[in-house]
Amino acid sequence: MSEINKSRKTRTGSVVSNRMEKSVVVRVERKVRHKLYGKFVKTCVKYLADDPENRCNIGDTVLIEECRPLSKRKRWRVKTILEQAV
Repeated sequence: MSEINKSRKTRTGSVVSNRMEKSVVVRVERKVRHKLYGKFVKTCVKYLADDPENRCNIGDTVLIEECRPLSKRKRWRVKTILEQAV
């Protein structure tokens, strides 16, 4: 069978919590245009992401990538840390 190269979804967000071992909570914000009024509204989603080396700290900006289900809520993996928190 031929291999199909599927591109995985990526999101950029900031780390909100790193209390768990090998896991972080990443908050991803985006602007959505209101259907009726046309005003832009900020919406945010929190994702549980796998961080196997425990490198992420609160406030870091990270790039997360979709992966297979790792636990009940964990379906994302930290790909890179874009910016370290001060």
